[in-house]
Amino acid sequence: MSLTIQELISHFKLELLAGRKGLKNKLMVTDIKRPGIELAGYWKYFTPERIQLLGRTEINFLSELSFLERKERLIKFFSYQLPGVIITRNLKPPEPMIQIAKETGVPLLRVKTSTTRFLSQLTDYLEKKLAPSKTVHGVLVEVYGVGVLLIGESGIGKSETALELVKRGHRLIADDVVELKRIGASTLVGTALKINQHYMELRGIGIIDVKTLFGAGAIKSEQVVHMIIELEDWKCQKDDYDRLGLNTATAPLLGVEIPKVVVPVRPGRNLTTIIEVAAMNHRLKCIGFDAAKKFTRQLEAEISRKREKNTLKGE
Repeated sequence: MSLTIQELISHFKLELLAGRKGLKNKLMVTDIKRPGIELAGYWKYFTPERIQLLGRTEINFLSELSFLERKERLIKFFSYQLPGVIITRNLKPPEPMIQIAKETGVPLLRVKTSTTRFLSQLTDYLEKKLAPSKTVHGVLVEVYGVGVLLIGESGIGKSETALELVKRGHRLIADDVVELKRIGASTLVGTALKINQHYMELRGIGIIDVKTLFGAGAIKSEQVVHMIIELEDWKCQKDDYDRLGLNTATAPLLGVEIPKVVVPVRPGRNLTTIIEVAAMNHRLKCIGFDAAKKFTRQLEAEISRKREKNTLKGE
């Protein structure tokens, strides 16, 4: 994943001071560099592949140097293949920064926002834009605030189940193709592709526009994925369907382990209600209440009590 400096300029409405030749430079890392120690003369651990951010501290430091010393440091700084340099607070770049940026073709940009605030905004933007991503076949819905990714073989009923959930007041994020991005170390965010946003395919009917049919409250642009529910044909001979829910299975997506349950499908089963209950149960587990473990403890206590009673009778 990468983005160009031109995209950065368009998103943040940055002012281009110099270096127009480098507008197609690609930014490929989410980290941001404030090169204070480098401008002071220590270059050993410099990371030129990052976007460079100059705030009041860096600009004032450069302004206090003699012209020759400042020019020497700036020539060294811009000699690296920098993707771009951004000056915050609408500060005036010290001479001869603009001229050196023109000569090297490094985009020199400026923004009115304070350094701390812009650093936070830029970090969030880069993490979303450059996050590892993949597309999966499935349906993403929000059920009681829980992001549920429905997966399963084609024709199993994912879209029909999602439609019933929407009718009950839950929200659709993506149907058929879900684009997943890993934000940070352990958060997965799902969205629809631009071309199929708000649309759903129903066999026998065709394509429907969920937003138009059910209103703006029936859709959502993105959602954190909290759990995966796999729908599969009920296999009578299969005896490993979870009956208690003591062991929480997970599935890896982009290096993140997501809780997963398998729901067998057969005529007469109310999948919509089952998924609603699964979402509510997941919320309870997140706040520390596990019904399966509580039931097991009660069952073990009852068995232990009866054993003790039988032992006393035997005595």
